[in-house]
Amino acid sequence: MKTFLLLLGLSLTILSCGSGNTGIKDNSDPAATNGDTIRIANDNLEYEIIIIEPGFNSWLLGQPPRGHYGQSYLETKNRMFVSDFNNRVLQPTRHSNNLYPEQINYDVTVDYGYEVNYLLYNYFMYFQDKYKQRLTGGRN
Repeated sequence: MKTFLLLLGLSLTILSCGSGNTGIKDNSDPAATNGDTIRIANDNLEYEIIIIEPGFNSWLLGQPPRGHYGQSYLETKNRMFVSDFNNRVLQPTRHSNNLYPEQINYDVTVDYGYEVNYLLYNYFMYFQDKYKQRLTGGRN
């Protein structure tokens, strides 16, 4: 009887340790659950933009709406911003690794479409405002 109780207690202990992990899985898209994360992906072009920045979504609501700027304007601005941003990544002694952790791979020969350019442009505007940075072509 003592062995049976010991085995039962051990079995319950093992089962109770693992039972807390079930039902917690979250297979949803992070962008749908986290208001401060925006993910844009296109498997055909093999690109992905993930913006994880607290406050970005609420800040974006106060900006000019989609369609306000033309795509060519956004692409031109993004080329300047990406170039300046990437140069700062390469100069860690002059610019913080916390603000400029890694380069942005923005290929000027690829048509990323309006939505990607709109969000990237606005992220750079947000970045400059929040962190008091001035990128080439940005707000004065």
